[in-house]
Amino acid sequence: MNQLDNIAKQLRSLRLGAAAGQLATLVATAEANEESYLSFAESLVSHEITQRNVNRIKRHYKQAQFPKEKRLDLFDYRHQTTVTKRQINGLLDFSFIDERNNVIFIGPPGVGKTHLAIGIGHEAIQAGYKVLFRNALTLVEELELAEMKGELKKRLTQLSKYDLIIIDELGYLPMSRQSRYNLFQLINSLYEYRSIILTTNKDFTSWGEFFHDDNVAVPIIDRIIHHSHIFMLGGESYRLKEKVSKT
Repeated sequence: MNQLDNIAKQLRSLRLGAAAGQLATLVATAEANEESYLSFAESLVSHEITQRNVNRIKRHYKQAQFPKEKRLDLFDYRHQTTVTKRQINGLLDFSFIDERNNVIFIGPPGVGKTHLAIGIGHEAIQAGYKVLFRNALTLVEELELAEMKGELKKRLTQLSKYDLIIIDELGYLPMSRQSRYNLFQLINSLYEYRSIILTTNKDFTSWGEFFHDDNVAVPIIDRIIHHSHIFMLGGESYRLKEKVSKT
């Protein structure tokens, strides 16, 4: 084993795999440019950090489980005029996550709520936060299954490890009494501890009807809207507009 291979092996033993993999190239570049030892060391460390960040972002994108690719730079603010680019960009310093605040998008189907939620989630991952996307129905089913197995507390602990949880399409389908209770347990466990982005087609005055129980709706609303940024979206459905334009 030559010296280069031996150093690469030692780097891998230190879990510096990216630096080990690029060692030969970095050494050749340093020799060709007559770099100082300090400059070479900086290049080696910089490469390792850069690759770790790339891998982290890829890993967090996979963990987030976004259902589709939705970028904020593709959002059509000319069509959706009830929210401005300035308002959404104002969220991208992510102080709302650092301060454990929530973001709520309320409006009818097809007006861009999910697009905005996923877009903000993508940017949050780029900024170093851990994000999870869940359709409300899927989330409720997960919690119900965990409760049936006697593992609800364990699942809530797992969910609380994310900095931001996106709950999409709450209010589109009715929920059982146990599902309402489980959802309350989740909201309560995240309250002032983690951040939520919520999209819903129902304004808060209709939540009692949706939950079939004001005794559940009121405490859930109270915890969600406390320290929240609320956006009321309106206008014509994007999906309807696209369908009409294709006919």
